[in-house]
Amino acid sequence: MLDKIKEIISEQLSVEEDEIELETSFKEDLGADSLDLYELGNILADEYDIDIDDLEEELLSIETVGDVVKFLKAHGIDE
Repeated sequence: MLDKIKEIISEQLSVEEDEIELETSFKEDLGADSLDLYELGNILADEYDIDIDDLEEELLSIETVGDVVKFLKAHGIDE
């Protein structure tokens, strides 16, 4: 799952995949703003077939790549 998430983040935020780790902060390390996170949320919702309303509520508390992994696992996704 992490490799796919890294690929999506890399494409969306124009960063190298090797810069992305579980503890990588979207805002501090990758320079993402709220619009970037919203767009990333839409892509993840499509990729993992998640209700976007569930994801939008969680976006406020997602700070790191690890938080995304935890969110997906909490919603039964473990690929």
